[in-house]
Amino acid sequence: MNLRDWEYFVAVADHKHFSKAAEACHVTQPTLSAQLKKLEQYLGVNLVERDNRNVWLTPIGQEMAVRARRMLSEAEGLKQLARSQFNPLAGDIKLGAFPTLAPYFLPLALPKVKKKLPDLRVFLVEEKTQVLLQQLQQGEIDAALLALPINKEQLDVIPVCKEEFLLAVPTAHPLARRKEIELDDLQGQNLMLLDEGHCLREQALSVCQLAGAGENTTFRASSLETLRQMVMSGLGVTLMPAMASNAAHHGIRYLAFKQPPMREIGLVFRRSDWRLPLWQKLAQVLRTGQTQA
Repeated sequence: MNLRDWEYFVAVADHKHFSKAAEACHVTQPTLSAQLKKLEQYLGVNLVERDNRNVWLTPIGQEMAVRARRMLSEAEGLKQLARSQFNPLAGDIKLGAFPTLAPYFLPLALPKVKKKLPDLRVFLVEEKTQVLLQQLQQGEIDAALLALPINKEQLDVIPVCKEEFLLAVPTAHPLARRKEIELDDLQGQNLMLLDEGHCLREQALSVCQLAGAGENTTFRASSLETLRQMVMSGLGVTLMPAMASNAAHHGIRYLAFKQPPMREIGLVFRRSDWRLPLWQKLAQVLRTGQTQA
């Protein structure tokens, strides 16, 4: 039993397909199947079951896959640790970000990362918060930009920035004539919000509760761009993160609050990760790479 055997097994667990797993591991399917069979014989348990069409993990296989990912992540960490003796700010990292942040923040920040950390290669993963947290805890990604607070004992956080919310309204809306609004102006309004699973939805609901506003229950969007288009069509109002409102859009106005509701973004990583100097430096560079605080 060696690390390569576990890599084959994790590839099968990820792809649910032997040919695709073999391709990902750069081996032939017979080689992968034979090594996986040897691993099962060594352990004395069946990790994988399959028929003519499907591949699935046994219950013990599912638990083994979680631990195997952690083990492979730790093994990669050992290699990175050895390399860090030459340059602690070098290497490859997988960085996650959630959909209502990634397209607006990362294009501003990553050029600064490339300039300030030229020996660091960043591979991006865009997913909803809960998926990123799971991937982070299982060692599938190295760090993630997430909305705070994050209350997980095994995870640590370095704050990066704060971002205010604006109210997005159609140009024909009565509030559109205002230069600035109060939170109380939302009272009685029904806001269009994102679908379940988006952290921005929970943040917006908190603002609605505070302001005496409600949710437009006839519509839920899968993305900020869909929400924006609905506002531009005159179908309602919504809260929009400031970074997502930088560009001018016809038919929509972004109104600032006198006391704006905010969200805080942090760089989240495993507390057991040895690369604390890297995360500290990356968070510092990300702060300088964003234009709004």
